[in-house]
Amino acid sequence: MEFSRNFMITFPVLLLCFSLAYGQVSSPKAATSATLTLTPAPAPGPAYVNLAYLLSVAGPYQTFLNYLESTELIDTFQNQANDSDQGITIFVPKDDAFKALKKPSLSNLSDDQLKSVILFHALPKYYALADFNALSSKGPASTLAGGQFTLGFTDDSGTVRLDSGWSKTKVTSAVHSTDPVAIYQVDKVLLPEAVFGTDIPPTPAPAPATDISPSADSPSAAESKENGSSAKSDNSSSSANRIMNSDIRIWLVLAVLGGWMAMLF
Repeated sequence: MEFSRNFMITFPVLLLCFSLAYGQVSSPKAATSATLTLTPAPAPGPAYVNLAYLLSVAGPYQTFLNYLESTELIDTFQNQANDSDQGITIFVPKDDAFKALKKPSLSNLSDDQLKSVILFHALPKYYALADFNALSSKGPASTLAGGQFTLGFTDDSGTVRLDSGWSKTKVTSAVHSTDPVAIYQVDKVLLPEAVFGTDIPPTPAPAPATDISPSADSPSAAESKENGSSAKSDNSSSSANRIMNSDIRIWLVLAVLGGWMAMLF
């Protein structure tokens, strides 16, 4: 009886201890499983843009690309395009624009001046074409050349026009416009006043319009035809009068000769 009583007392105590021990072991696992969360994958960044390759295949921009490489500014442009948060906007002249540049000439510039001119063709921020309307109202925009190297913009009914003082040009086409890189074609080389001075030559006057001959249906043409017709009729009348007068004179001469001959015989 004493054994049974001890067993009845000891067994519940052992069962309680076992339950407490099992609860302490299993609780951390439950807590650990409850704190597990899924981390979303990072969003993909913008695709890398190789400016040298893009300019070499996009159009006749080899002269501008040669200047970028010879001045070692291609890395500056490339870093601004792919390693900054702002991106880049480039205004690239065609090869013909450099050929047409006679005075002033880029060949007389120092290395630093030439670098400033090339940097002057880029803005340190990505601008879509639709952004230039707002940009034009903010005054001159800073370029990669920095400091006093600023460009003026106007949006003329969707046509973006640029003014550097020496150069007044416009965007003629979009070569590439995907954030973070925008490349726009312009028809002139951008020449900054900070390099070439403020003694800007006057813009040549446009060539005078050539006179256009009046069409056949115009009043002046009709008048010319009428005048010509009347002149022809007058000439014809005067010719007929001259012929008649000549005939009369011949008959008079013949009549006089006939009278003399009658008197002689």
